[in-house]
Amino acid sequence: MGINFTELQITVQQVIDLIAAKDLKAANNKLVDASELLDELLDHAEEDEQLIEVSKYQVLLNQLHQKING
Repeated sequence: MGINFTELQITVQQVIDLIAAKDLKAANNKLVDASELLDELLDHAEEDEQLIEVSKYQVLLNQLHQKING
């Protein structure tokens, strides 16, 4: 894979950790960061595997958003 998902993985883990710590405001802010990273990755995704990986993260971020915002 030509694009690197490491930064996104770290940011998503931070969101999960903040939700677990019940710091929903910080989790929401970090989720915005993750969404921006995902948008950048989507712009550079060319191969099918990359697009599949991006779509998995889109689903995960949507689930985290629902968890944070009820």
